Amino acid sequence: MSQYHEPVEKLDEKALNISRALNSLKEEIEAVDWYNQRVVASQDPELKAIMAHNRDEEIEHAVMSIEWLRRNMDKWDEELRTYLFTEGPITELEEGATGGSNSDTSSSGLNIGNLK
Repeated sequence: MSQYHEPVEKLDEKALNISRALNSLKEEIEAVDWYNQRVVASQDPELKAIMAHNRDEEIEHAVMSIEWLRRNMDKWDEELRTYLFTEGPITELEEGATGGSNSDTSSSGLNIGNLK
């Protein structure tokens, strides 16, 4: 089964590379999960340390893929700048980045007022 949802001959090299990066990221995240479960379940301290090291290597690989996506795929840079290395409730960060909340009728946009 193909990893592509569109005919591969219709995809340019950039789209193919983005697909490669996204698939690699999925695989790295899955490996992080597997190693982390093994670390938690293991009772052997030395084995636990080895698997924790392996998990952390997979995290490094995932982060490298994310950085490549940030540099090469639209929207990643903007979203990462909105949500990473922030404080407070994650679900409220978008409001701060857009300059207001959905209930703020004075913010930019359609400015059609309260619909209640």
